[in-house]
Amino acid sequence: MRMAQSIWIVFAKELKDALRDRRTLIAVFISSVLMGPLMLVLLSSLVGRYEKRAEAREVVVIGLDGAPTLRNYIERQTFVVKTAPADWETQLKANKLGDPVVVVPAAFEDDLAHGRPPRIELVYSSANSRAQSGAGTIAQLLQGFNQEQTTLRLVARGVAPSTLSVTRIDEHDIADNAARAAQMTNIVPLFVLMSVLYGALNAALDTTAGERERGSLEPLLATPASRAAIVIGKWGAVFALGLLIAVLSCLSFLPAQSLLRSESLAALFRFGWVEAALFIGLLAPLAALIAALMMAVAIRCRTVKEAQANMVVLTMAFTLTPLLGFFTQEGEAAWNLWVPSVAQTTLMDRVLKNAPIGLLDVAPSLLMCVVLTAAALAFVTRQLARRAAQ
Repeated sequence: MRMAQSIWIVFAKELKDALRDRRTLIAVFISSVLMGPLMLVLLSSLVGRYEKRAEAREVVVIGLDGAPTLRNYIERQTFVVKTAPADWETQLKANKLGDPVVVVPAAFEDDLAHGRPPRIELVYSSANSRAQSGAGTIAQLLQGFNQEQTTLRLVARGVAPSTLSVTRIDEHDIADNAARAAQMTNIVPLFVLMSVLYGALNAALDTTAGERERGSLEPLLATPASRAAIVIGKWGAVFALGLLIAVLSCLSFLPAQSLLRSESLAALFRFGWVEAALFIGLLAPLAALIAALMMAVAIRCRTVKEAQANMVVLTMAFTLTPLLGFFTQEGEAAWNLWVPSVAQTTLMDRVLKNAPIGLLDVAPSLLMCVVLTAAALAFVTRQLARRAAQ
């Protein structure tokens, strides 16, 4: 009972001190809670612009006046023909023109009439993402014209067009709506993970290196409370703040869905109360580990600045390791579920994809978080005991 009372007193003191710094809390709230939904809205706005451009069905052309056959085909495909500006090459390079340009040669109709293949140029800039993304659609349009002309020539010579088709290819996309949406919303787990890091960072620094720099750690060690009670109380406050920011970050995506600009993304992306609860449950063990590791790093530092410099390595390790999956593109591996932060992002991706999650999937990361948290807290306890003996 005495130890539990000491833990509660230390916990309440540290939590009160952390909540008193309102400027830091506001900065953490803006960077950790609002940044994720803001990026999701910006992503949906980008996707929405691409969708609107696809619906507009416009093709920018040079020299189409001398190719009435091609113009007829393009208009029959319900595309709107637009003449390229005079400085279209400069605008393409400067990202001011967002459409590829089709250059039709002057001798197009003459070559077509005499059986010579006209050379049509499809010009875009690979450094211009908008123009490059539309090049595929225009290329398919021109390929359709080529196939139509080929078919007409075969029919005129009494040859069945099917003789050129040896096989038929039927494409089937077996991914469901949730999996397709997760390809565009895979930033959500990363931002939620970062909210845990930055939510616990300031509290971990203040409760260890901050108190050591202010000289308030020695009076605390002189109290009858045991070293373990002091450490657990401090860790509980840091863990509570990190988890609180994570909860707010998860809940912030619920109203953010109403702000999505892309209709297709809004229809595919489903993040409700169940998904938010699963996210929080998966992040709770990681928040406990992050709080303990940050305290273990900061307790060895004499000043807050020194602790902040050492925290860079820890925060980079937790934020960069989940990105390994984006670079490998090989899907989930067995070791993913054993590495903290990688396991959480992997399981949160499953939640977004509506994939099943079993107890055996959660157990490895839970075990690693518990073991590493206990080891980090034991290290902090020994450091406090050594500090008190000096």
